[in-house]
Amino acid sequence: MAFHTQDSDDQVIADINVTPLVDVMLVLLIIFMVAAPMLHQGVEVALPKSAASQLPMREEDPLVLSVNREGLVYIQDEPVHQSLLVDRLKGMIAARGDESVFLKGDREVSYGRIIEVLNLLHEGGITRVGMVTEPLEDVRKRGR
Repeated sequence: MAFHTQDSDDQVIADINVTPLVDVMLVLLIIFMVAAPMLHQGVEVALPKSAASQLPMREEDPLVLSVNREGLVYIQDEPVHQSLLVDRLKGMIAARGDESVFLKGDREVSYGRIIEVLNLLHEGGITRVGMVTEPLEDVRKRGR
């Protein structure tokens, strides 16, 4: 923005006013800080602890199957009845071209329930299943 000064009517100052730009950037920063924790995908489960190494990250989001504390099964964040589970997963796997499925089971759910879900997947021909756990290092850091 250009404006005239009181000293001289002939001289124009052509400096850019950055205050509105800084205001917009601060508002965007606050919006992203608030929205980032909401981007967590899937159902919240308390994962069991394990010293297993992490799998390499891929560019696309993984197909996550979750079993919550009550034993309900979710694909990503959608609840699914176990009679429809394999059919829905097969359709999603065919569309993605990646056969791997990650299973997140709450540490409070019974071991038998997790085995039931694994058995359903195995009977349906879905054999590339990875178990999601919480690394031991994270548990040690939180304990301090």
